[in-house]
Amino acid sequence: MAAEAHKMEYNSQRNKLAIAEYGRNIQNLLAHVVETEDDEERQKLANRMVALMLQMNPQSKNLAEYKDKLWRHAFMITDYKLNVKTPSGEVPEETERRLKPQQLTYPSGRSRKRHYGHSVQDMIDKAIAMEDEEKKSMFVTVIASYMKLAYQTWNREHYVNDEIIKKDLAELSGGKLEVAENVSIDYTKSQSMNRQRRKPSRNNHKGRSNNNNRHRRRR
Repeated sequence: MAAEAHKMEYNSQRNKLAIAEYGRNIQNLLAHVVETEDDEERQKLANRMVALMLQMNPQSKNLAEYKDKLWRHAFMITDYKLNVKTPSGEVPEETERRLKPQQLTYPSGRSRKRHYGHSVQDMIDKAIAMEDEEKKSMFVTVIASYMKLAYQTWNREHYVNDEIIKKDLAELSGGKLEVAENVSIDYTKSQSMNRQRRKPSRNNHKGRSNNNNRHRRRR
């Protein structure tokens, strides 16, 4: 008798878990809800079970869609034998288990020059729609610089000159955009030129320091 009382029960001998993330206790409690004969009592127990399932993921407690998902899981765990009403009024059916998720469509490229990426085409479309010619010219130079950088990243062994980039830019824009003459589209060069423009003159600092020293001597 004592040996039978302490007999081990293995998971392989138990019923298979419908949804493992909720554990066996939730599944056993929901099975008890299904066996409850009183309709009102069964509804109360089902509401409590969904609330208990919600406590397992408290970060989602404010999401109405997540609560509907928990009700669908409760029906799934009981093999759709749960005879209760859901807050939404919809009763999940077993056919939902066999539904396949909708297949996602990949974005189709509008150009054969995929090495530049889809963002380049978006920037080109934006530049075409710009009305301010000065800003448009600057933006086109930025686009060309980015295209050259992307080309070099895609094919490091092949030297790319500005004419290739300008030709590709004209093709992608349908001949509506072109880089201004005598403008470098080299990303590193344009960056260094911008830094030089922003860098304050050393002579100005020297003059300020000399002026400060003069004021200090007078005091």
